[in-house]
Amino acid sequence: MTVLSLATILAEGARSRPGKVAIVDRDQRITYAELWRQARGYGAALRQFGVKAGDAVAILCPNVAEFPRAYYGALAAGATVVPVHLLLAAEEATYVLKDSGATVLLCYAGDASQLAVGVAAAAATGVALLTIGPPVDGYASLDEAADKVEPLPTYLTREAEDPAVIFYTSGTTGTPKGAVLTHLNLVMNATVNVFDANETTPDDIALGCLPLFHTFGQSVSMNGTFRRGGTLVLLARFTGEAAIELMRQEHVDVFHGVPTMYVALNEAAGRFETLPRLRLCVSGGASLPVAVLERFQELFSTQIFEGYGLSETSPTATTNQPRFGTRPGTIGHPIWGVEVEIADATVEDRIEFVASGTLGEIVIRGHNVFAGYLGNPEATAQAVVDGWFRSGDLGTKDADGFITVVDRKKDLIIRGGFNVYPREVEEVLARHPAIMQVAVVGRPDEVHGEEICAVVVPAGSSSAISADELREWAKARLGRHKYPREYRIVDELPLGPSGKVLKRELRRRLS
Repeated sequence: MTVLSLATILAEGARSRPGKVAIVDRDQRITYAELWRQARGYGAALRQFGVKAGDAVAILCPNVAEFPRAYYGALAAGATVVPVHLLLAAEEATYVLKDSGATVLLCYAGDASQLAVGVAAAAATGVALLTIGPPVDGYASLDEAADKVEPLPTYLTREAEDPAVIFYTSGTTGTPKGAVLTHLNLVMNATVNVFDANETTPDDIALGCLPLFHTFGQSVSMNGTFRRGGTLVLLARFTGEAAIELMRQEHVDVFHGVPTMYVALNEAAGRFETLPRLRLCVSGGASLPVAVLERFQELFSTQIFEGYGLSETSPTATTNQPRFGTRPGTIGHPIWGVEVEIADATVEDRIEFVASGTLGEIVIRGHNVFAGYLGNPEATAQAVVDGWFRSGDLGTKDADGFITVVDRKKDLIIRGGFNVYPREVEEVLARHPAIMQVAVVGRPDEVHGEEICAVVVPAGSSSAISADELREWAKARLGRHKYPREYRIVDELPLGPSGKVLKRELRRRLS
C-alpha cells in the first residue's frame, strides 16, 4: 500500500511556508497555514454531513478562495472531487452528478445564476446541496458547519492509485465521459511541471485566470503554484484589460493562459502606458497561432512556452522547455517521465509508430495517463491501446524531437478528396493585419464534399475587411485546395469554459 493524497500539495505548503500568502482573492490575502486550516475545516464539516472516503463530491464554484478551500477540503476528507463546468445548463450539470455518483454538491452562493443551476441539478438527482461562500436562507452552509467543528487534524489516508479528481470531457463525440485521475497522476504532473518542465521559484506570483474547474487551471495554475510554494492571484472573470490591471497591481510574473487570452492581452496592451513584467508565460488548451505568440512576445518582452495535454493526461504531456530550447509553432518535448510518439492513425486495434516527420496520431504513455473513463470500459479500451493513450490529435515529430499538433482528427476537412488541416489555414489568416481571431471549419458541399469556411473576428470595424480581400490574401499563400472560399465576419467566436474555440458550435451555426 502506497499512501499518497493530492491534499499533500497544500499540506506541505502549510508546513514549509505557513506564513506565505497562498491566495490573493480581491481584498483577501490568505496564507498557506490559513488556507490549509480552512480546507481541513471544510473536510471536517463534510464528514459531519456523512461524506466518506471514496465518495464523490461535486464542486460548482468560480475562481474565488472558496474553490481551493472546497477542493482540498474534499480531498482531506478522503473524497474524490468532481469539478462542474460553470457554463453548463442545469440538465447538463444533472448528468454530471448522476454519472459521477456524487453524494454532495458544493455550490458557490455568491452568484445567483450558478446557484440556480446547482439547486436544479441537486433537486433532479437527490444530491445534497451545501452552499459555500456567503450563506443563503433556506440552504445548508458548509462555512457555518465548519465554524462549529474542529478541523480535521490532517487528510485521510488514500492510496496513490485511488481516484482523486474526475474531469468530464466536453462531449464533442457524444455524452461527456468522466476521466478518472488518480492522486499519483495529479501529484506527479504538478511536481514535474514546476520542478522540471518550467523554471519556477517559490517567489512566483501567478495569475489564476484559467477556470479552476478545468484541468489546465486546476493542475497547472493552482496545484503547480502551491506545489512550488508561490502565490496565486485569482481573477474570476477574465478580460484582457482586467488581467493586465490586476497583474500590474499584484506584481504578477507568471501567466498561464489559452490562446484566446493571449489574443485579448495583445488587444488590450495598447491601453496601458506600462505592462506587467512577466517572467514565465505558458500557453495550452489549443494551438497558439504563431502570429499571436510573436506579437505577445514583442509587446510584453517575454517568451511563451507552448505546451500540450488533455484531461486524460493530467493534463501536461509536452511543453517547450528551456533545456531543449523552444520552437514556435510546436508543443515542444515530452515532460519528464512521459513518452509521446506518433502512431498510424488508421490502425485502431494496435499502436504502430510512423517514421520521423510523418503525420500520424499523437499517443502518450507515462505517469500522467488517467485510470480510465468512469463506468465505461469500452471507451477506455478504445482510448488506451497497448499501454498508450490515443489523443485523437494529428501531429508530427521531427528529428530533434519537437512535436507539432496539426489538427484534431475530427476537425480534418476533406475537400474534393484532398485533406485540409484547419490549423494551417488559420495560421495564414491570423497574419492578416485586419484579423484579431479566426477559426476554420468544414461545411457540407454537394460538389466537393466539404467546403472550407473561415469565421473571422476583425481587429477593428467589420467594415474594414471584406471576404474578397481575405480570399485573395489566402489564395496567394495557400494551395488551391486549401484556401477558404467562404468567409463569415462575426463579433466573437463561441468559446468553451476554458477559452477554447468550440468548432462543433461553429459548424452548427453555419449549417
